[in-house]
Amino acid sequence: MAISKNDLKTAGRFDLADPSTLDTFDEWALWLEAILHGPVSIFVRDSGEEVLSHGKQLVERLDGLRITIYPNEHPPPHFHVEAPDVDASFAIEDCRVVGGKPTQAMVQKIRFWHRRAKPTLIEVWNETRPVDCTVGQYGVRRG
Repeated sequence: MAISKNDLKTAGRFDLADPSTLDTFDEWALWLEAILHGPVSIFVRDSGEEVLSHGKQLVERLDGLRITIYPNEHPPPHFHVEAPDVDASFAIEDCRVVGGKPTQAMVQKIRFWHRRAKPTLIEVWNETRPVDCTVGQYGVRRG
């Protein structure tokens, strides 16, 4: 069952609207704004077809760090921290480093931030899981 355009507007996810269902100039403008400013990328298949891909979701910016979650990821549930000189990933569960080589100062800052932000990380992780994601939602066992 498709989500209604009104529900997508209310949820702030009009980028998910099917362009073939857009009826008015205002809907097209809202859709374009959502595509330009949302977590969306466009890639081209080998056939030349252009496809919208929902990309990483910015969770927060923290003192020059970008904290993001990607939609289709590998276990364990984790988030990425990007800075000009490092890209590291941390487990949502306990904030352990699961990838990259962050500085000790970055690790301390992220762990401090994680203590208050874990519920937000879980929410964003769960909201960005595609149906076919092998990891699934945080806290939900598969199989």
